[in-house]
Amino acid sequence: MADTHKQWLEKLEADSRAKQEQFMNDIAAKLRHPRMALKPQHPFRGAPDFWNAFEWSVEERIKQFTDNFLSVGGHVARLETMDEAKSFIVQKADEMSAKYVVRQNQPELDALDLEGALPASKVSVWNTDSEQYWRARAAEADFGIVLADHAVAYTGSVTVLSAENKGRSVSLLPTVLIIIIPIERLKTRLGEVLATFDEAGHDHLPAGIHFISGPSRSSDIENDLTIGVHGPGIVYALLVG
Repeated sequence: MADTHKQWLEKLEADSRAKQEQFMNDIAAKLRHPRMALKPQHPFRGAPDFWNAFEWSVEERIKQFTDNFLSVGGHVARLETMDEAKSFIVQKADEMSAKYVVRQNQPELDALDLEGALPASKVSVWNTDSEQYWRARAAEADFGIVLADHAVAYTGSVTVLSAENKGRSVSLLPTVLIIIIPIERLKTRLGEVLATFDEAGHDHLPAGIHFISGPSRSSDIENDLTIGVHGPGIVYALLVG
């Protein structure tokens, strides 16, 4: 019985291999070239030299980032100073009757004094109260305000890193997200940003690295697009400097 069972398994395997061979032969015939028995050689790894040297001017970076961010439904404002960024946030909060605002706990955002500038809103600073359930606070917030760690013009993406004072919920859960991007953090290529993570090393990577390219967009199997299901439905990128 054992021999019969073994022979049966061997026959199944042989039949399966024969079908695989026929399948691959059919593909090769349709492509009009012989079957490839060896995997292709890849003598070059990573980006080519010309791409590593590719660089846009500051104004080109601003234009390309703006075009790309707008193309996916985001909003962009070009501002000269952080005071202008503060005025922009106050204006939007007033227009949208923002009741709850949550922001990262960073010196640059402390200097804006949004708590004093938004008397009609409750402004919460991430992780400053041990009794607060911060994820719930971010989920009910009308506005989330973060400072970008990096931005990429070529892809129209913003990078926000998470840390103890920079909870990922601030950028993921509020209805409206406002990202302040200092111009010096706007790079041409994605590789410029990724290289900083390699240089930091595995042991010094943040808990979360988030690439944001406009508002949350989701499509079902019939490709019906819905905005804001899995994140902020409105995103403003403020290019400052």
